[in-house]
Amino acid sequence: MSSKTVLVSTTIAAICLAGLATAAQADPPSAAPEQAPPAMVDAMERDLGLTEQQVHTRLANEQRAAAAEAKLSTQLGASYAGAWLNADASTLNVATTDQAATASIEAQGAQPVVVSRTLAQLNAVKDQLDRAASGRASLWYVDVSTNTVIVAAPTQRAADAFVTRAGVDRSAVQITTSAESPQPFINIVGGAAYYIGSGTRCSIGFSVTRGATPGFVTAGHCGRTGARTTQPTGTFQGSSFPGNDYAWVAAPGNTVRPWVRGSGGQNVIVRGSTQASVGSSICRSGSTTGWRCGTIQQHNASVRYPEGTITGLTRTSACAQPGDSGGSFISGSQAQGVTSGGSGNCTSGGTTYHQPVNEILQTYGLTLVTG
Repeated sequence: MSSKTVLVSTTIAAICLAGLATAAQADPPSAAPEQAPPAMVDAMERDLGLTEQQVHTRLANEQRAAAAEAKLSTQLGASYAGAWLNADASTLNVATTDQAATASIEAQGAQPVVVSRTLAQLNAVKDQLDRAASGRASLWYVDVSTNTVIVAAPTQRAADAFVTRAGVDRSAVQITTSAESPQPFINIVGGAAYYIGSGTRCSIGFSVTRGATPGFVTAGHCGRTGARTTQPTGTFQGSSFPGNDYAWVAAPGNTVRPWVRGSGGQNVIVRGSTQASVGSSICRSGSTTGWRCGTIQQHNASVRYPEGTITGLTRTSACAQPGDSGGSFISGSQAQGVTSGGSGNCTSGGTTYHQPVNEILQTYGLTLVTG
């Protein structure tokens, strides 16, 4: 092996954590395994493919391992190089740069692993990469099981460039190519803000899906096809403006919710998209002015914006302001449309138009997310 040597002999073998119980039982905080909530047990059975007994055994082993690791990380001091459990959590491996420390590791019921770099040295390499972060590397982390820092990027060239720019010890780094592109997970909720390009803000209309792809509908004037969004991260898949004023954004990795942000931040459940009659009450939600209500004045209105004529709009007495564009119009529990434009403001009052949501769903083959 290159940077890691596992101590194996006729007298030193993998030590199961079942044998760790004696040492751990001497420590009062770890004397008895904590009782796992039934919901946790069920989830672990489902997601880890375990039986109920295996879940309880694993959790007990993990609890004892945590106590042993806490002791050893202090006891080994500067030579400590991290710890990790094996796949079924039956063996705790503890790494050290000090050959003489193996006996103290075994005394805690753990498997000693002698390595060339301490955890502090690995963290220093990772910190150096943090300071150089840019380019196309997608993630990097300390991997105590290999005693290296892993750098993942879409290509070997991108990873090499990142490591070179950071000026770290190349022998302490392992490079891997990966298509992984981490991004924050965000609940997609009508009326919430999202950002386009360098920071232009609009509002989410309604959560939708196309096949297995989650996303949302919004106003077409907010972004052209191909434009990128953040918070949530996504891409405009289709956009029409002028003529129409609607668009849809695919936002993989985010969670679509059947909600519109209502008064006081309370969520209003979307149950369908039946068009409300002229004279009906209607409310809209947007990231600038929040929840505002009025009545439907006309359907199928055409307006002339500076950019051109928009047809098929619904005219309402609910006010709106810049930044509310794309946000939700809802009547009761029925989605009505996405905010397009209007006149006035929410101080003096005004008229606001929305593009009917059913036309957007039909045009792009979308399914409205309902509760």
